Amino acid sequence: MNKKSGTDDTTPRRPISRLPRPPGEREALERAWAPPPAGWRRLAAVNNTHVGLFYIATALLFFLLAGVLGLMMRAQLAVPEAELLSAGTYNQVFTMHGTVMMFLFAVPVVEALAVYLLPGMLGARDLPFPRLSAYAFWAYAIGGIVFFCTIFFGASPDGGWFMYPPLTGKEHSPGVGADWWLLGIGFIEISAIAGAIELIIGVLFTRAPGMSLWRMPVFAWAMLVTALMIVFAFPAIIAGTLLLELERAADWPFFIPARGGDPLLWQHLFWFFGHPEVYIIFLPAAGMVSMMVPALARTPLVGYRWAVAALCGVGLLSFALWVHHMFSAGLGSFSMFLVSAASFAVAVPSAVQIFAWIGTFWRGQVQGNTPTLFLVGFHAIFVLGGLTGIMVAVLPFDWQVHDSYFIVAHLHYVLIGGMVFPVFAGLYYWAPLVNGQRLSERLGRWSFGLMFAGFNLAFFPMHIAGLMGMPRRVYTYASGLGWELPNLLSTVGAFVFAAGVALCLGDLVRTLARRSGPHRDPWQAPSLEWVAGDDYGVRSIPQVDSREPLWQRPTLAREIEDGAHWLPGTVFGGRETLVTSVRAARPQQLLLLPTDGWLPFIAAAGTAGFFLLLTVAMVLPALLCGALAIGCIVGWLWQSDRAAPQARAEVGDGVWLPTQRTGRQSHSWWAVVILLCVDASVFASIAFAHLHVSMAAVVCPPPGAALPALAAPAGAAGLWLMASAAMGWARRRLARHPAGQGGLRAAMALAWVGAVGGMVLMVWSHAEAGLAPKADAWSATVAALLGWQAFHVLVLAVMAPYVLARSWTGLLQPRARATLDNIVLFWHYVTAQGVAGAALVQFLPEWMA
Repeated sequence: MNKKSGTDDTTPRRPISRLPRPPGEREALERAWAPPPAGWRRLAAVNNTHVGLFYIATALLFFLLAGVLGLMMRAQLAVPEAELLSAGTYNQVFTMHGTVMMFLFAVPVVEALAVYLLPGMLGARDLPFPRLSAYAFWAYAIGGIVFFCTIFFGASPDGGWFMYPPLTGKEHSPGVGADWWLLGIGFIEISAIAGAIELIIGVLFTRAPGMSLWRMPVFAWAMLVTALMIVFAFPAIIAGTLLLELERAADWPFFIPARGGDPLLWQHLFWFFGHPEVYIIFLPAAGMVSMMVPALARTPLVGYRWAVAALCGVGLLSFALWVHHMFSAGLGSFSMFLVSAASFAVAVPSAVQIFAWIGTFWRGQVQGNTPTLFLVGFHAIFVLGGLTGIMVAVLPFDWQVHDSYFIVAHLHYVLIGGMVFPVFAGLYYWAPLVNGQRLSERLGRWSFGLMFAGFNLAFFPMHIAGLMGMPRRVYTYASGLGWELPNLLSTVGAFVFAAGVALCLGDLVRTLARRSGPHRDPWQAPSLEWVAGDDYGVRSIPQVDSREPLWQRPTLAREIEDGAHWLPGTVFGGRETLVTSVRAARPQQLLLLPTDGWLPFIAAAGTAGFFLLLTVAMVLPALLCGALAIGCIVGWLWQSDRAAPQARAEVGDGVWLPTQRTGRQSHSWWAVVILLCVDASVFASIAFAHLHVSMAAVVCPPPGAALPALAAPAGAAGLWLMASAAMGWARRRLARHPAGQGGLRAAMALAWVGAVGGMVLMVWSHAEAGLAPKADAWSATVAALLGWQAFHVLVLAVMAPYVLARSWTGLLQPRARATLDNIVLFWHYVTAQGVAGAALVQFLPEWMA
C-alpha cells in the first residue's frame, strides 16, 4: 500500500475493463440514482442535477423580481419631480432592488451553476455532501421568498442595501424592516457558506482520476477561489448583522457614538465583505468565459496557467480593497494610499484573463453564434467598467464623484457586464445539457441586441449625470439642473434591456418545456460535462490525461458510456463516487452517497422559520422551528458515518479501494476545517469590533466598567484545556480499545463538565465585575465575545451526548469514527477560541496603556 496516495502500488493508470460489461450493471446504476417521482415529491431530491436546476430557476426568478423593482425606480426618475412613488416607498424599492440583486441573485446564481455543472466537469457522480447542497438551496429559496414578500406589506427595509447605521438603528428605523434585512440576509449568507464548503470539498476531493490540479477546468479553479473567498469574506457581514441586530433588539450600543460606539465599525465590517463580493460575483463568470471561449473558438485557452494565477491573484487582492469604499470617511492618508494602490494593482490580473480570452479568439476559428455575441458584449462592457474602476481608485477623483450617479454607472457596468452577460451566454451554451435542445438562435440574437443596446443606453448616461452632480439614492430631483435628458435616456434603456431579458427567459422556458431529445454537444466542446449522462452523471468515471480530455481522446465519451473506466456500476447497490487525492487526483476511496429524502427540505424550512419568526418577535414558534431544524439535521447525520458493508471495494478490474477513511485522510474532516475557518473569521470580526471601540475609547475599560480578577479567566481556560485533553484521550482510546468504550464515555462526560464549567465561570466572573452591555460599546463587545463563546459551548453540550448515543448503539467504531474525529477537532477549536477571547479582553487594556 502506498501510504501517501492511499492506493495499492500496483494501481494501473487506467482500469482494465472487461468488455462487454456484466448484464444489468447499467440498470442497477439507474435504480440507485432514480429521482423521486415527478411533482411535489421531486422536492425531496438531493443530487446535483435536480438541486442545481431548482437553484438556477430560483436565482433567475429573483433576477426578474429585482429587475421589476429597478424598472419602478427608473420610471420614478424618468422626469423631474415625479410622484409615481413616494419617498418612503422608493426607499423600500431601492433597498430591496439592491439587496435582492446582490444577495439573492448574484452570488446564488453562480453557486447554482456550479452545483449543476461541476460534477460533470470533474467527471464525478455528484458532490460529496448532497444533503448539504439541498439544505443550502432550500434555506436560500424559502428565506429569500419570504424576505421578498415583505415588500407587499410595507415591511421591507428602507436603509439601503448597505444598511448604514445610525440610519438603520432603532432610533431612525423603529419598524421591523431593518430586522427583516439583518436576520433574513444574515441567515441567507449562512446558506451561501454551506454551499461554498460543499464546492471546496467537491473540487479538491472528487475529481476524476488523473485530473490533477493543473488539468482542472478553469471554472473549477474559479469556483474553488470563489468559495474560499466566501469562507473568509462572508463571516464579516454575519458578524456585522449580529452586532447591529443586538443593538436594535437589546440596546447594546456598538454603533452609537454617544455611548462609545462608532458607525464606521459597520462600514469596516460591511465592506470587508462587500468588496470581495464584487469579485465573488465576477470570478465564477470569468471561469465560465474561460470554458466557453475555447469551445466556441475550437482551440485551447491561451495562457491557461496565467489565467489560473490571475484568478488567485484577484481573490487575494480583493481583501485589501474594502477601504476603497471609505475614501471620503476621514480615514488616515497612509491607509487610503495603500488601498488606492491595491485598487490599481487588482486591474493587472483581471487584464491577464481578458488578454487570454482575446488571444484565444484570435488564434481560433470563432463561431458567430449567440453565446459568442454575449461574450463579445461582456468584453466591451466589463472593460469599460474596469476603466471607470481605475478612475475611482484615484483619490481626488473619488472625492468628487463619491455617492454620485457616476458610481451607480460604474457598479452596473462591472456587475452586469462582468456577470450577467456571461451568465446569459452560459444559458445559451449549456442549455442542451438539460434536455438536448438548443435555444433559438434567431431569438437569441434579438435578445443580445436588445440587452446590449438597452444596457448601454440605460447606464452610460448615468456617468454624465453623475459628473453633472446628480447624487445617488434620491427619489426625485428638481427641473432645470440638466439631469432630465440623461435620466430619460436611462429609463428608456432600462426598459429596452428588460425586453431583451424577457425574450431570452421566455425562449428558455419554451425550450425546456419541450420533450427531452437525444444528447447533443453542438459545440464539440473539450470538457467532460458534455459526456452523455443521466441522473447518475457518468456511466463510468473517466481516467483523465489532459486539460481537454474530449479533444485529446476522441473515443473517451464512448468508452465512458461503455463502462470502460472507473466504477462502471454500483458496488453496493446505492449511490457512489470516487474520492481522489488533492494534487494528483489518485483514487483513494469509494464514497457512499446518501439517497433522496425530506430531511434537508424540512431542516431548511425549520431554519428559515427560526430566523424569520424571530424578526416579528414570535419567540416560541421560532424556537419550535429551530428545534425541528436541529432534529432533522441530527437525523440525517445519524444516518451517515456508518460502517460500509465491506472495508474495501473493487472500483475497476483488480483495483480495490477503502470504503472509509478517518482523521485527516477523510474529506469530512477537511470540511470541518473549512467550517472552522468560517467560525474563526466571525470570531475575528467580533474581536476586531472590540479592538476598534477599545482604541476609540478615552480610557479602557471606560468609566463604570471593570475586568474580573485574572484568576477567573485563567481558571476557565484551564477547564477548557482539560476538556480538550479529555476529548483527545477519548479519540485515542477508541483506536486502541474499540471493544470496551466505557473509558471513552467517562472521558467525554469529563470533557462536558469542563467545557460547561469553564463557560459558567467566565460568565459569573464578568457578571461579578459589573458587566453592563447597555452602558457602553466596550462592555457590549465584551458581552458579544462571551455570547459567541457561550453559543459554541452550547453546541458542544449537544455534541457530547450525540457521540455517547452513537457509542451506546454500537455505531461508533474504528472504521466509522468520522463523527468523533470531527467533534474532537471542533472541540479543540472552541477551546482555542475561548482562551484567545479571554486573553484579548483581559490583556488588551494593559497593552494599550
